[in-house]
Amino acid sequence: MRSMSRQALLVALSLSISLPALAGERAERLEADLRALFADEGTLEIGEVEEALIRDRVTAHDLHFAGPDGQQLWLDRYVVSGDYDRPDEVRIEGIRLEAPGREQSRLAAGTLRLDAPSRAVLPLHEERWPADVTVEGLGLEAFSAEFDGQGAAKARGRIAVERLEAAGVSRDALDALEVSGVKGKAAGDDEFGSGTFALAFARVEGLRGLEGPEEARELDRLEVRDLALDFDRLVASLESLEVDGDVSDGEGGVRLEALELDLARMIALAPEAERTRLRMLSNVLTDGSGRLRLDADSTGRWTAEEGVTRLLGELTLTADEAFGWAVDADLPVRLPAGTEPADVLTRQAPLEEATLLGGRIDATLTDLGLFGRLPTIMAAQQGVSKATFLDQARTQAQGFGMMLGPEIEALFTGLVAMMAGEASELAIALRLPAESELEALSADPLALPERLEMRVESR
Repeated sequence: MRSMSRQALLVALSLSISLPALAGERAERLEADLRALFADEGTLEIGEVEEALIRDRVTAHDLHFAGPDGQQLWLDRYVVSGDYDRPDEVRIEGIRLEAPGREQSRLAAGTLRLDAPSRAVLPLHEERWPADVTVEGLGLEAFSAEFDGQGAAKARGRIAVERLEAAGVSRDALDALEVSGVKGKAAGDDEFGSGTFALAFARVEGLRGLEGPEEARELDRLEVRDLALDFDRLVASLESLEVDGDVSDGEGGVRLEALELDLARMIALAPEAERTRLRMLSNVLTDGSGRLRLDADSTGRWTAEEGVTRLLGELTLTADEAFGWAVDADLPVRLPAGTEPADVLTRQAPLEEATLLGGRIDATLTDLGLFGRLPTIMAAQQGVSKATFLDQARTQAQGFGMMLGPEIEALFTGLVAMMAGEASELAIALRLPAESELEALSADPLALPERLEMRVESR
C-alpha cells in the first residue's frame, strides 16, 4: 500500500508540473497561429487565451480584426477541443463581420463549428476545407449606397438562417449543403421587386463546376421543402421540389408538388393598365379563384446495348381546374462517338446530333376545365356568340388541314371538340422514322407530318 501511494504521489507531482507547461504551450500556439492567419490581411487584437486542463481545450477570447479597407471582424470565442495538432472540434462563437463601401454588408452568426479539422487554425484561402461545417444563428444584411432621411444607408435586404451544414467545401465544388429555417427580406427594382421569402428546408448534393460557366455546372441532387415568396410581382408557395441530376446510374428526374401562384394578389400589385388583361387570363386558368396550382413529375432513363442507346422519358404536368399534359417517349438512338447517354440527359451534349433508329412519342392533353371556359371568353372578345365562335374555329381547323395535312386538321379539330364539350382528351401518337437525323427533322418542323407517322384521337 505504501508503495502504491508513493507511486500515485509521484504521478500527481509529475502531472502538476507537466500539464501547465503543455497547456501554456497550446495557448501560445493558438495565439501565434491566429496572429499569423491575419498577419498579411490587417491587424488582430486578442483579449486573452486560456486553457482548460481537464477538458483538453484552449480558448481565445474577444478577438477583433481590422482590415486595410475598413472591414472588421469580431469573435467572442475561438475554442479548440482535443489534440491541438488534430482537433476533435473547432468552435467559433459570437461572430460579427462588417464590410464598408458602396455596397455595405453585415454578417453575424451565433456559432460556427468545424468537425475534426486538419488543424486548429485553417488558412483563409484554403482550396478545400478539410472539415464539415455547421453554422447556427446566421444572419446577413446588405445596404445600398443610397441614404434615408436620417443619413443611414438604405437596407437592400436581410436573410436569417437557423442552421446551415456543409461538407466537402471547395472553391469549385460542394459535396453537400443543408439549410433550415430560412427567412429573408429584399428591397429592390429587379425582376420580382421587393418582398419577403421563407424556406423551411433545402439540401444540395454533388454541386460541381462553380468556377466554370453556368452551363457546365453539375448537380447530383436538390431538395426543397415549404418555400413561400411574397414579392411585388410574384406571390407563390411551393410544397416540395426534388431534382435527381445524377443520371450516371441510368435515371434522373424532377418532381414538383403544389406550386401555387396567387394570381389575384399579383394582379392587384400590377400596373393598372395591365390588370384587365391579366384578370381575364386568370379567370380562364383558375375559373375565377385567382389561385393556380401546378404539379409536375418528369423522369428520364437510359439503357445502352451493342451500340444502341435507348432514351426513355415520362412527363406529367397538372394545372388544377385547368388542364393535364402527359408525355411518354421511347427513342432508340445512335449517339456520336465520344458521347455518353448521361451527357444527353444532362444537356451537356445536344440530342440533335444523334441518329434516330425509330421510336415513339405519345402525348395526352386532358381538359380539367380550361377548354370549357375558352369559347365564352374568346367569343366575348370577338363580339360574337359562343356557337358562332365554335363554327369559325371548325372552319379554321379545316383550313389548317388543307395547308398542312389531315393530321394537323385532326389536331385542331380535336381542340375544338374539347372546347365544345364533345371530348375531354386529345391523344397524339408519333412514330419516328428510322435512320433519320434529329437536326434535320427539327430544321423543318412544318414538314414533320409528312416525314413521320402521326395519329390524333379525341375522346
